[in-house]
Amino acid sequence: MLADAVLILHALLVVFVVSGLAFIVIGKVRGWQWVYSRWFRIMHLGAIAAVVAESWFGIVCPLTTLEMWLRMKAGQRTYDSGFIEYWLQNFLYYDAPGWMFVLAYSLFGLLAVTVWWWAPPRLRR
Repeated sequence: MLADAVLILHALLVVFVVSGLAFIVIGKVRGWQWVYSRWFRIMHLGAIAAVVAESWFGIVCPLTTLEMWLRMKAGQRTYDSGFIEYWLQNFLYYDAPGWMFVLAYSLFGLLAVTVWWWAPPRLRR
């Protein structure tokens, strides 16, 4: 159960990074003030920066390491649990050449930095 909780946390982090960027862009266009929140923007840029750094340096995500360790301790070798867990696993750990992930994460990180410049966070007034 702990490994599944880590997997769900990992999926939520992915959703935060991807949807966060979309919300920032949409929010700038629609005038949503919350997308300029400094803490939200720092957390968002920090999360994608960590993913980019991990990909550049070949570091396995600590959440992945923790999940696999928990599964090993539980005697699980594969994702043979329920339907939701199976599809979350396939979504997060898509099988593709490593360079594709490095490129995709780097481009997404560049986009996040560009959006930071285009719609910079604001201090509270």
